[in-house]
Amino acid sequence: MPIFKRSEDRKKASLKRPTRQASVPAPPPPKPASLSPVNAASDAAGPVHPHRDLSFHVQLAHGSSTKKVKDFKNIRELYHRIAAEFSISAAEILFCTLNTHKVDMSKLLGGQIGLDDFVFVHVHGRSKEVTITKSEPSLGLTVTDNGAGCAFIKKIKEHSVISKVADVSIGDHVVAINGRSLYGTRHYEVAKLLKELPQYCDFSMKLVEPHKAFDAIAPRGAVSKGAATAEEAVGSGRQTLRLRADGPPVVETLPDESTWTSRASTLVDDLLESFMGIRDVELADAMVQLARDVTSYDVFAAAMEQELGEFEFPDEFVTDVWAAVVQARSTS
Repeated sequence: MPIFKRSEDRKKASLKRPTRQASVPAPPPPKPASLSPVNAASDAAGPVHPHRDLSFHVQLAHGSSTKKVKDFKNIRELYHRIAAEFSISAAEILFCTLNTHKVDMSKLLGGQIGLDDFVFVHVHGRSKEVTITKSEPSLGLTVTDNGAGCAFIKKIKEHSVISKVADVSIGDHVVAINGRSLYGTRHYEVAKLLKELPQYCDFSMKLVEPHKAFDAIAPRGAVSKGAATAEEAVGSGRQTLRLRADGPPVVETLPDESTWTSRASTLVDDLLESFMGIRDVELADAMVQLARDVTSYDVFAAAMEQELGEFEFPDEFVTDVWAAVVQARSTS
């Protein structure tokens, strides 16, 4: 489902230099990146070594014994491995956080897991339904998804329409809007649906909150023999396992937060929230990678059209992304 509407000549227009481009200088040629030791055997990222035991400690966030999971290459496979260990359905998993059992959106598991990270699994809890009046053009919520068919609320803006609804919370899975099931719907589609609701209308949302009770078979601190506790398992997190939808996972060295690509990704993620009402670090990273070795806006716009055309970003958004990349690179 497109997030923005296009005119008939949208595709051609997206490859033209927008009028704002004149004010955006071309970035200097990128500096050659040095390979980290863990990636030295390949061009940029090392494939998982066949004899390396890449297993991760996992607990249910509301309390459980500790299990170990391995042999997965993407989020969906990870969820199925977790579900098998805890004898639950993979569809019950809302999202995972790293190194904390709390509903902390800054610790969400995305496309990367630090090799020392401890995974906490948040599953379905109480179901609820609310009726909301869209009294303002914006509802004031940011949506993300778990990569496996579940969209949920990542952020609620203070003093917004949603902030005044007592039974809506960060971490709530958006099950349905006005009776329409949203299972399997991507976050940007949910955001578009909410944005297109007419102002002053009443609408219903079915939600499922994460399970918060401490009523599992074992206390949170119970650890199976030979397993590390969550605190013991947390390390530097500099080496990560990157999960990819189109190939095997790779072991990478996490970029330093001071690098220009990291700064650019943060800026682009902010743009995604302001333009689309979503947060998606992986999508922001993908855009930055498209601009990484490019010195021309036209080439970048063409790459965005080819690789991320399904989002149908407007020219002004593409221009702002390019400006963010230029800004981040110029301060490196």
